[in-house]
Amino acid sequence: MAKYMSAAEAAKLIHSGDHVYIQGSTSIPEVLCKAMADRGHELRDVVLYSGFAVAKGPAPYCKPEYKDSFLIDSFFVNNSIREWIAQGYGTMTPRFLGEVPALFRDGTCRVDVALINCSMPDKDGYVSYGVSADLATAAVECADRVIAQINPHMPFSYGDPVIHIDRLAAAVEVDEPLVEVPTAVPTEKEIRIGSFIAEKIPDGATLQIGVGGIPNAVIRALHSHKHLGLHTEAMTDGVLPLLEEGVIDNSLKKVMPGKSVASLAIGSRRLYDFMDYNPDIVFKDVAWTNDPARIAENPRVVSINSCLEIDLTGQICADSIGTKIFSGVGGQHDFVYGASKSEGGMSFLAMLSTTNKGANKIKPVLTSGAGVVTTRFQTQYLVTEHGIVDLRGRNLAERAKLIISIAAPEYREELERAAAERFGYSFLRLR
Repeated sequence: MAKYMSAAEAAKLIHSGDHVYIQGSTSIPEVLCKAMADRGHELRDVVLYSGFAVAKGPAPYCKPEYKDSFLIDSFFVNNSIREWIAQGYGTMTPRFLGEVPALFRDGTCRVDVALINCSMPDKDGYVSYGVSADLATAAVECADRVIAQINPHMPFSYGDPVIHIDRLAAAVEVDEPLVEVPTAVPTEKEIRIGSFIAEKIPDGATLQIGVGGIPNAVIRALHSHKHLGLHTEAMTDGVLPLLEEGVIDNSLKKVMPGKSVASLAIGSRRLYDFMDYNPDIVFKDVAWTNDPARIAENPRVVSINSCLEIDLTGQICADSIGTKIFSGVGGQHDFVYGASKSEGGMSFLAMLSTTNKGANKIKPVLTSGAGVVTTRFQTQYLVTEHGIVDLRGRNLAERAKLIISIAAPEYREELERAAAERFGYSFLRLR
């Protein structure tokens, strides 16, 4: 039988020294987190794991008086804990997101408690942690105690994020809307980037699309395509028109043909309602969706991701601004590599050429402390509002020349000088 109780009572199941997983995506169990934080004065050395997520605001346990109560150990730095980690109170464990479940399963990162946000039970007593199968699947599997919010706002999704209510150590009834992240409206420059990419995508491609204005710009340019498939880490509102119009029909995929496959969802209420009890959408453990070998089983895989900074050899920084960790690796590497092994596959890494303040994002060398998420050995297409270049099979000097051609015009001369100094005659002869 389900063990229903208050959030305060459920929080008493968390003990000092426990390692606690907190579900992510747009489904952070905020009520349970608040109840846990309220016990901060009596708890010590509780390790908190988190992954990709969008929160309503700063986490309630990120307070100086709780610095010895809770240690944040994140696999992806989200908005609720970013400043806390930047101040040195928390930390992060570098790992491809698709490999984190293995840390739970082999005991490297022990999970004593999993805090999750679930749908209402179906007729057989099963609840779904709908929008977030990603790390939650493995964490729930490995946890000694699973504590769940039972929430009418959570959609019931098919696949891995399903658990019988009897498996819960505690169930807390809440009425808490999920965080909504409406579709980002692409700017004129992002629309230009989207059109460059869309022109390269063939009919029958299987898409992995990241989050933000540039991926949405690509989606907007795909309405005339046919028989596209979806095998992605994050499902967003952007794909809804393509699903509704039948542009994405998943008919030519090899892995779960006929189904749209994702590991998590991040979007608006419209997306969550579309997912609810939808048999054509399947959510899977991120170790499954992000397995490069599985990704490569599909033909014509197209991976589309964004980045923060690029150097003249094609090294991609997507997780930090200098030494400050901004996010995490996510699935970028997994899908870039998987696409490279797919028959007819291709990967795109895109960004605006300058920051909002006009600073150059194409650098002679990456900013000191910046992390390399995708290596120069893996980068294929690079895209800015100034064009698209293919680095596959290009030597260092040729790469530099191509990358400079898509930099902001006002920075190209200084990049040319830097490339000439770095690569010498091999670069100069390309003039």
